[in-house]
Amino acid sequence: MLYHILYPLHTEISFFNLFQYITFRTIYASLTAFFVCFLLGPWVIKRLRKMQVGQYIRETGPESHYDKAGTPTMGGILIIFSITVSTLLWADLTNDYIHIVLLAAVGFAAIGFADDYLMLIKKRSKGLSARGKLLLQLLLALLTGTLVCLCAEFDTKVTIPFFKNISPDLGIGYVIFAAVVIVGASNAVNLTDGLDGLAIGPVAIAAVTYMVFAYVAGHAVIADYLQINFVKGSGEIAIFCGTVAGASVGFLWFNAYPAQIFMGDVGSLSLGGILGTVAVITKQEILLVIVGGLFVIETLSVIFQVSFFKMTNGQRIFKMAPIHHHFELKGWPEPKVIVRFWIIAIALALISMSTLKIR
Repeated sequence: MLYHILYPLHTEISFFNLFQYITFRTIYASLTAFFVCFLLGPWVIKRLRKMQVGQYIRETGPESHYDKAGTPTMGGILIIFSITVSTLLWADLTNDYIHIVLLAAVGFAAIGFADDYLMLIKKRSKGLSARGKLLLQLLLALLTGTLVCLCAEFDTKVTIPFFKNISPDLGIGYVIFAAVVIVGASNAVNLTDGLDGLAIGPVAIAAVTYMVFAYVAGHAVIADYLQINFVKGSGEIAIFCGTVAGASVGFLWFNAYPAQIFMGDVGSLSLGGILGTVAVITKQEILLVIVGGLFVIETLSVIFQVSFFKMTNGQRIFKMAPIHHHFELKGWPEPKVIVRFWIIAIALALISMSTLKIR
């Protein structure tokens, strides 16, 4: 909005020429998202408390979590609101990719909201059924993947990290591949959201990483120099990624240990869906396994635990899954688990960015 209103004035006031630069708008979009979250956070927490929208703690979870019962949740509404407002203010709204990521953000947030609403406000023992939730995610992801493929000059080749000459073309199958990436990312972030600030920190790190990928993928000269796929128009996604990072840090202010608010499924499902969608648009789909490696580890820990439990009639690999609970039960204080997992996320992000040169 600001881009469309203020940039045309650059012919009369040279200062407004700044609005043509993606880097300038990314910085201020990030700051806008941060301050929207930071300033509205106390009001949202107060409103959620008044509505008695408190966190439900499962009985099978660690005993140390019982005192978190009743902490306001569904804070993901604040995150998505901050991202949406900031993107509308600073991005080029004629860009098709911006429309698609906003659709994915709001769509996955709606699925998460429905799940949280049924469980926390309607007081049902369960929200959406697992099958129903997965079906809705798949339908939205298929729609998102289709819209991405319909964008002008977008190809259906898959980028293989570390190999510049290997890019298999999936054709129509790319839509299914994109849907798997998006749904997988959505659920992986959801599984990681189990400790104060554990998920939102790595989400911010991943968003910054993809902010770099989006910028270079959308810049013809840099993309050619780095020998990566040039995706015309994807540079604007850097601005969107900036809002995700800014909103995540703003939310972390209140979500840091001890948390004053949790994001709920409305936040975790949407943030994961956002990362998956951005990975598809920037043609760094498979690299999400490394960028979001922490989310992958958390997901695999659940898969291995459940599979091993069924195959061995009750034996376990970990004390509890997801794996962050395993370390809690080993005696690690919650803040130590969180910070060490953040360190892993940073290391994985750096490895991911190194692939821009290691090809």
